[in-house]
Amino acid sequence: MAITVERDPLALALEPPTGESPAELWAREQREAQARSISHQIDDQIKAERDALRKRKKPIKVLLLGQSESGKSTTVKNFQLAYAYSSFLEERSAWRAVIHLNLIRSVNAILDLVTKATAPPPARARTPSAPAAPPPGLRRAASLQGRTISPPVPPATDLELDTDTDADLDADEPRDAEPAPPLTDAHRLLLLRLAPLRRVQRDLEQRLGAGSTEPVEQYSGGAAPWVRAGAGRRPREFFVTSRSGWRSALNRVKTSAVGRLSMGSRDEARVETASMVEEKRAWQQTVGSKRARPTSPFADMLDEGEREDGDEDVPVVESAAEVIASCAEDMAALWADASIRALLKHEDVRLEEGPGFFLNDVARVAARGYEPSDDDVVRARLRTMGVQEYRFVFERGGEAGREWLIYDVGGARSSRHAWFPYFDDINAIIFLAPISCFDETLAEDTNVNRLQDSMLLWKAVCSSKLLRKVQLILFLNKCDLLRAKLARGVRLVDYVSSYGDRPNDTRNAAKYFRQQFKELLTRHSPEKREFYSFLTTVVDTKATAVTVAAVREGIQRNHLKEAEFL
Repeated sequence: MAITVERDPLALALEPPTGESPAELWAREQREAQARSISHQIDDQIKAERDALRKRKKPIKVLLLGQSESGKSTTVKNFQLAYAYSSFLEERSAWRAVIHLNLIRSVNAILDLVTKATAPPPARARTPSAPAAPPPGLRRAASLQGRTISPPVPPATDLELDTDTDADLDADEPRDAEPAPPLTDAHRLLLLRLAPLRRVQRDLEQRLGAGSTEPVEQYSGGAAPWVRAGAGRRPREFFVTSRSGWRSALNRVKTSAVGRLSMGSRDEARVETASMVEEKRAWQQTVGSKRARPTSPFADMLDEGEREDGDEDVPVVESAAEVIASCAEDMAALWADASIRALLKHEDVRLEEGPGFFLNDVARVAARGYEPSDDDVVRARLRTMGVQEYRFVFERGGEAGREWLIYDVGGARSSRHAWFPYFDDINAIIFLAPISCFDETLAEDTNVNRLQDSMLLWKAVCSSKLLRKVQLILFLNKCDLLRAKLARGVRLVDYVSSYGDRPNDTRNAAKYFRQQFKELLTRHSPEKREFYSFLTTVVDTKATAVTVAAVREGIQRNHLKEAEFL
């Protein structure tokens, strides 16, 4: 049977109550008027936001590509320094903890090498089946920031790269067969005096964000697989994981306190900081001191059992800075020691060519009251894993007020599978190729030459049909390291046979590399497009500012063309 509705339920709900008094009627009408006013305000706000969004300039999206340690994060800092300086200033002081971590990682890398050099050789019986010692002539690349020495470097003999196959050739550079320089008891004493820095490193890493061992892909194919394969392990490098990049780590140290560490209670944090200072004091009492040495003010925590809670909330970064300051002279002595430098040279370890190197500035960086400079922040190394998104509102220039989104994607082969989703809706790609690494191998695959990997990756980006409309900008980076390496006597032709008899200098080498990358773009791009390339040293803020300005102007001009404004 059909159901009939005699009255509208909505109209029924809106009818005034039966027997409503004049006072109740007035109160109800006031409530309804107030509700209508609020509703109109909400509608007006939504309309205003919609209009503002429609009028607001569309953000410019830039994707940074390149292998690990190619200079992507440093490029982001240069953009921020040039066009969003207020946000750069807000973060600058927090970089002190990162710079201190960079410094003591370099020191601890030297301590590890010295410890290994002074250790007695293990007793081992020689048998006919025992493998022979490696022949002289095998060059070992530098161990940077705590990594182990890598195996011999295969030459990148074919930079034309008509295939996606990675070269795997043997190196034939002669090696100095002289024994390592002898180390004395004074060096062992120096090791003991600097031992507390290992605890400082652990505490800073924990405060900034617990690092872990990276998964490393064991690839047998090309440089741009876009998919993951089986994972292995490689020596540990500290890194942080966050979509906001280094900002998440910096926020941890802006207001850091011993009250709570990343993985520990307040009491545990207090005990750890106190034990770090006690460890420093114990070593000094054990090995003695030739000179008066400042004592950490936090050591008093050990002598007075009861304190107010506020006095015990000593920031971890401040406690670490105090220990670093007390070790400043020993760190400087370690780096200036002729035998230590000879040992580093013998082992072919060049820390000064790696990111985050501050040993030449120990006196300044380790000083109490140290505040990072702009150049210090740009040089600082804080490895981030995954895809990082940085939003900057440009504060000056013709595009002041426009928002830029810069995506920094992980460059290790284990991270490249995550690149593909970011290829859509991108205005430009800045591709960083470190041209100083022609004699180095990938950390995740020691059979692959780093320069060759960059060129394979560049070829894959150029040939992508999805990116055929995207503006490509090439940074041939680390020209300063290329200049130093060639001046040291390293011959480019020994690793790149097609270089031929060209002069072994920076100018001709850079010209050759630029031509090789240009030919790859011309040969493999689905559509004809301009070749934009810059020779860069992104840690040089003054020189890079000029490059960044040119890049910004080019990206904006291309963006306007796409919008059909030009």
